[in-house]
Amino acid sequence: MSSEPRATLFSNVRVFDGRSTALSAPSHVLVRGHVIDAISTSPIAGAGDTKVIDGRGKTLTPGLVDAHWHATFATLSPEVLMTADPGFIHIVAAREAERTLMRGFTTVRDAGGPAFGLKRAIDTGVCAGPRIYPSGAFISQTSGHGDFRARHEVPRDCCAHLSYAERLGAAALADGVAEVLRASREQLMLGASQIKVMAGGGVSSPHDPIDVTQYTEDEMRAAVECAENWGTYVMVHAYTPRAVQQSIRAGVRCIEHGHLVDDETAAMMAARGVWWSMQTFLDDEDAHPLPTPEGRAKARRVFSGTDQAYLLAKKHGVKLAWGTDVLFDARLADRQGAQLAKLTRWFTTAQALRLATYDNAQLLALSGERNPYPGRLGVVEEGALADLLLVDGDPLADLGVFADPSSKLLVIMKDGELVKDVVSSQRASGT
Repeated sequence: MSSEPRATLFSNVRVFDGRSTALSAPSHVLVRGHVIDAISTSPIAGAGDTKVIDGRGKTLTPGLVDAHWHATFATLSPEVLMTADPGFIHIVAAREAERTLMRGFTTVRDAGGPAFGLKRAIDTGVCAGPRIYPSGAFISQTSGHGDFRARHEVPRDCCAHLSYAERLGAAALADGVAEVLRASREQLMLGASQIKVMAGGGVSSPHDPIDVTQYTEDEMRAAVECAENWGTYVMVHAYTPRAVQQSIRAGVRCIEHGHLVDDETAAMMAARGVWWSMQTFLDDEDAHPLPTPEGRAKARRVFSGTDQAYLLAKKHGVKLAWGTDVLFDARLADRQGAQLAKLTRWFTTAQALRLATYDNAQLLALSGERNPYPGRLGVVEEGALADLLLVDGDPLADLGVFADPSSKLLVIMKDGELVKDVVSSQRASGT
């Protein structure tokens, strides 16, 4: 039996390497084991057992990265999530993880929720799915964006059970420096690659207006110091200038959303080297369905700021990342790639695809020693981890190819393993 690692050769492909503004000349890419071994415009000779995939001039790209995904919350309604047996919730999440991978998203940063078990199941081969950078339970103050208790559950009895969201591992309610430290340390103990803190009001939460600032600077700094002691960072949910600026002063490294910031705040992000992970929130077919007039009003306020937020980010040169933040709707989850294509409202196709590959991967690397997948992601380069897509079409001409993954993604490779290979199947059947 050969001790050589498995090898796959992609021949005659045009490569988007994650950073360039154009596709390569016809090239050949050899994958050996988990990494990209060689890239050349000249033919590459593989060993006798090398699997050869003839790309026939089609496009090879890095696997896509969604920097703001909720693996447990993407498809089930809030009512189901707050009442269902946890086993059911996790089985549905495992099924959706496979669908996420088959949409070409080989890596996701989970922005809050009980994803540790799912990550382990994927990593050990129990089920298929993307690489997961887990945050664990999002940390929220009382009345914050992570407080989903009903009003009759307040005030909290010191001897009472935790709320269901806390027992599920969705949220950790923490007030004061000591409680924030405890909650942050618990998530790191469980395996968080970064900490998620709710720093301002949200759309889907029932008790907090969108304009409110959550936590004090001291409380926020406690989470930051805890994360830094473990060699990683804090990401925060925040929309408004005050919430974002307080977070930056506390040492937060990544702002999630931020759609309502002003010029001063964007400049502050740029000057401090803070990442801005934004979503293409618009009042269109991909708007999150919200059951109450109050929620819909908050959403409209966010939608109204999206165009300006992207303009400010570009004006000041803020380090940008991109994620979908799909919640509570299987239809929207299926449109994950279509939401990527919306970035062309503000960017060229090459810039948009770079956001979802190389740039997002640079953000993931902030996890430092807590990075669960050491190695280079988001690029097609020698020595990088072999997460690759063979696309039927030119995404630099039309990013919409990712909106139709079932027909446009011919090959999906994650960690050197082929999880989809239409090319070989067609060759075997003679088509």
